[in-house]
Parts: sequence; structure tokens; C-alpha cells
Amino acid sequence: MRGNSRLRRMASYGMMAVLALTLAACEQSHPNTTFTPHSEYGRAIDFLWDRLLLLGTIVFVLVEAGLIYIMIRYRKRETDQRPPQTHGNVVIEILWTLIPAFILLFIAVPTVRTIFKTQAKAIPGALEIEVIGHQWWWEFRYPEYNITTANEIYLPTGRTVNFKLTSVDVIHSFWIPQLGGKRDAVTNRVNYIWLTPDSTMQPSEWNGFCTEYCGTSHAKMRFRVYTVKPDQFASWVASQRAPAVFGAVAVAPPQVGPPTPVAAGGPSVTPGASAPTPPAPRTDTVVPASVTTVAQAGYIFPRNQPEFEYAKPKSPIPGGLTFTRGLTGNAHRGKQIFSSTACIGCHAIAGNPAAMGSVGPNLTHFGSRSTIGAGSFPNTPAYLALWIKNARLMKPGVLMPTLGMNEYDPVLKTRVTKAQGGLDDQQIADIVAYLWALK
Repeated sequence: MRGNSRLRRMASYGMMAVLALTLAACEQSHPNTTFTPHSEYGRAIDFLWDRLLLLGTIVFVLVEAGLIYIMIRYRKRETDQRPPQTHGNVVIEILWTLIPAFILLFIAVPTVRTIFKTQAKAIPGALEIEVIGHQWWWEFRYPEYNITTANEIYLPTGRTVNFKLTSVDVIHSFWIPQLGGKRDAVTNRVNYIWLTPDSTMQPSEWNGFCTEYCGTSHAKMRFRVYTVKPDQFASWVASQRAPAVFGAVAVAPPQVGPPTPVAAGGPSVTPGASAPTPPAPRTDTVVPASVTTVAQAGYIFPRNQPEFEYAKPKSPIPGGLTFTRGLTGNAHRGKQIFSSTACIGCHAIAGNPAAMGSVGPNLTHFGSRSTIGAGSFPNTPAYLALWIKNARLMKPGVLMPTLGMNEYDPVLKTRVTKAQGGLDDQQIADIVAYLWALK
């Protein structure tokens, strides 16, 4: 009876597992799947997977069928006698050595062929992108065009791209699931991986990940990949090569909203606006603000497209982080504040001679990027204000210091004072206006 009860319990667990797998298989949205590759590299890996799965399935079926046959055919009977022993049977030993070797041959040949194909050098004329892993963000350089950006890659469809991978600290791993390929970025050598986005693709947005555990914020070390048409890529390159477009931003005096800070609703920072933003209702998400007049040059992948909802960051705002609602930022004043604070020690901005740092991301065309914090949050004035105020609370372990006045720095275990370079909410709103004007 006890055995039957245990058997029924195991059967119920098995049925629950099968039901869970069936329900999971019914989901049609698989935005980070590797089974719909959009490059020749991805298709090579997909073909190898399909071949090995087929061969493995055949071996599994044959072996299990043989086991079931033997268990039934030679099951114990009352009239059975001790069977003859086969130890030292040369024929049997040769067979069970040759058969697995023969099977492994069918596995090894396509595997080695795929390895040689994916490890070969990229074709001449490939677009080279230097990928540098940091804790916890990605730096991307286009040496052919003298472009440096962060956490976002633009790739032209139909052109082979050769990624040159390295790291400045620990081991990271570079992966774009739907384009294929995954390779480590380490400090003491350079790794390469190349692929060609399909020329038939429409402009698309893809998720990129670090897939080697690298510390506290490993899960928030993401990036975005935009595959665009060659003419769109050329337009983007032309704008990225030039200093940031900064101008045509209305100069307005600071407008301070309600004195009561808000938390979950977030700040309502309006860079360059000539009038204050009315207090927004308290909601569960940050209320984004708009930029009224900002000059813009070059192609930028359109934001907030429903078909790419899977690529939008959804990290929650940390509890306790507040910002005064209704402030109006002034971009020109923000440039002066940015250029006279610790910001210039870490960040570079082409066109701003004071900003020559190399520790943090290059901010030259920051206003054209879609995310902040290596894909952790949307690049909106509201989120950006919170990030500047206390980046270490938004993303644990980052090097960027806490800048908000009276904010608690979780690394230094102290509250920021004016003597330490602390900024009030109005100063942060001005810096937001300046950064958002960098298109």
C-alpha cells in the first residue's frame, strides 16, 4: 500500500510538471529566443542544434526501446537458471565500443565544421566595433568613424560586423540572442565574434546581455541593438561623428513646483521649457516630460514602438527616492553646473572641452539614447533626474557617486552634503535639461 501511495504521488507530480511545460509552450512571445536567428552566425548555431537534437533523439529512442525489450523479454521467471556469463566476449566489447564511436563521429563532424566557421576571421571590409565591458555597462567604439557610445549599438543590415571584445575589470560575456553568438570579454586578451544582420530585415530593436556573472549588478548589465537600413545607419553615423547638437533651447528661469517631494510618481522635469509643468497626478510609474525645442540631427531609432515592447526596461524605482515635482530645467545653466562638478572627471562630451573623463560612459549624444543605467531605465527626464540624484540606489554597486543633497550614499554610508559637492533638485533639473539637449 505504501508503494502504491508513493507511486500515485509521483504520478501527480509528473502530471503537474507536464501541465506546466504545456502551458509554457502555449506562450507565443519569445523575444530573446535563439531559435529565430537573423544572421548567418545564428543560423549556423541553429542548424547544429537541430542536427544534434535529431541524432540525440534517435539514440535515446533506440537505447530506451532496447532497454524496455530486454526488461520484458528477459524478466525474471520462476524456472530461470543462472545464465551463462559473457565476461571477456571480444565481439560484444568491440561492438559496444564501435557503436558509440560511430555515433560520436556523426556528432563531431558538424560540430567541428561549425566551430571552424564561427571562429574564422571576418571578411575584409567588415564594420569593426570595439566592445569594452565595464562593471556594469558596455562601451562601444566604431574606430572606422571615430565614434564612441555606450549601451547602444547601431548595425547596418546586410553588412558583416566584427566585434572586438575586451574588458577593463572582470570577465563579461557579450550576447545578442536573436542575432546569434555569445563570447567572453576578458582583460588579458582580445576575442572576436562576427555576424551579418539579414539584409531583408526591417529596422528592429534587440536585447543584449552580459551572460557571465560579473558582480552585484550583473543582471542590470544590458544593452540595446538597432539593426537599421544602410542609409539610416549612414545618417546616424554622420550625426554621431559631429559634436553634440546643443542649441535652440529656450532659456527659462527655474520654476519650482509644489514643495512636497514625490516618490513613486517621480519628478516632472521639463528641460528647456518656458513655463513650469503642472503637477502630475501620483501614479505607479514616472511621468515623462517633453522637450519643447531641441535641435536634432541624424537618424535615431523611433522610441516606444509597440512591437518592441519586450526591449523596454521595466526596473522599478527604489523606495525612498524622491524628487520635487514641477521643476523646470535650464539647459545652459545645466551645462555650467555639469562643467564645474565631478561629472567632468568621469564623462566625456565632444564639444565641451571641460568634459574629458573616460571612467564613465561617453555622453556626447546622450539625448538620443533610449535607456540609462545600461538598459535599466528609460531615458526620460524623470528617470534621469532620479539617476543623477542617487545612482547607487538605482543600481547597486555603480561607480557613479551619489550627487543629491542629503541623499544617503549606500557605499560611503553617509549623507551627501554641499561640501561634498551635493546638488539640490533645481541643479539636477538643469543638468537633466543639458544632457537631454545633447542630440
